[in-house]
Amino acid sequence: MQSERSGSYKKMLHGELAYSSFVPTPLPPKPPVEMSEEMLKLLGTAHHLLGKLDGISVTLIDVDFFIAMYVRKEALLSSQIEGTQASLDDILDPHIEENTNLDVTEVVNYIKTTDYAMSRLQQLPICNRLLREMHEILMNCVRGQEKKPGEFRRSQNWIGPAGGNLKNAVFIPPNVDDMVQAMNDLELFMHADDEMDPLIKIGLIHYQFETIHPFLDGNGRLGRMLITLWLMERDILRYPVLYISYYLKRNRMEYYDRLNETRRKGNYEAWIGFFLRAMIDSARDAIETIQLVHQLNLENEAKIQMLPNRKVNVLRLFRTIQRHPIIDISKTAQQWGVQYNTVAKAVDQLVQLSILEQVDTKKRNRQFMYAKYLDVLRKDTEM
Repeated sequence: MQSERSGSYKKMLHGELAYSSFVPTPLPPKPPVEMSEEMLKLLGTAHHLLGKLDGISVTLIDVDFFIAMYVRKEALLSSQIEGTQASLDDILDPHIEENTNLDVTEVVNYIKTTDYAMSRLQQLPICNRLLREMHEILMNCVRGQEKKPGEFRRSQNWIGPAGGNLKNAVFIPPNVDDMVQAMNDLELFMHADDEMDPLIKIGLIHYQFETIHPFLDGNGRLGRMLITLWLMERDILRYPVLYISYYLKRNRMEYYDRLNETRRKGNYEAWIGFFLRAMIDSARDAIETIQLVHQLNLENEAKIQMLPNRKVNVLRLFRTIQRHPIIDISKTAQQWGVQYNTVAKAVDQLVQLSILEQVDTKKRNRQFMYAKYLDVLRKDTEM
């Protein structure tokens, strides 16, 4: 049974070509989302943990290094949901420019898109223009690049099995005209001066964006990116330290089922409950990860400070491996503008302190990794 609360279906074309596209009802839902006692508890817990996460991230001395790694992890997890076959080590390969492939490029583009969006938010609020700009970067030189990067779609799309068509689609988003109107309505809702709780609001925004599916490709990744950007724009988080994609990856079937149930039955309440649990789980995991990484870095810096002399290059290298946990001596020397032996000596000292480990046994172009750091960050990224 279709509920008019979430939208309705519109018949398109005739005869054998006939299909029905979904026309979403503009937000907010009517009647408003009903907050049960359980949902209010979830909402309170989510706010508490996001506040704690934001507070912890602000106190990090090495916050810039940590953010760089966290954005990479979220980029990888979000891309894996779409079937991208890449690992964290692939993304951190110091020779990524020479060894890149379509899977790695998709993740790299996600990172570039996030960095661009965070910078752009200084001049432009989250809006349709920003989403199109982000999409152009996301889809550059990857699978789907022929599908109008940076433009809202001009044809009907659908969600269904690989190689499928409109006849066996699981869901058919709004037609082009209805999509344009729906995105305009969504932009108005994003900036509406209302009293809706921001976590409820971003849950609704994410649902609506995924339902509208305004691009021919890349909607899932942009929709998940939108969550963190919204939290930052609303000053709930100051840094992108929440990666909700792991929860959605782990609970992929329920994620899709909740979206579809909302479309079919107008059950926003079940969707919001799922979304809040995703926020809670992701915030807890982020807090634990930050604490583990911060403690590890403090312990290792203390080891370095105990060295009798010549600590400057060792400390510089330690800062480097927090941003680039897999390094190549020659490449690092080139980036620093110093002699090979300068970096090699610093690497040897970090190896002696059990901070770095050699990746392979090659005598030339040796690579080393900050293994314990990577062990923490690799968690949940296995395909």
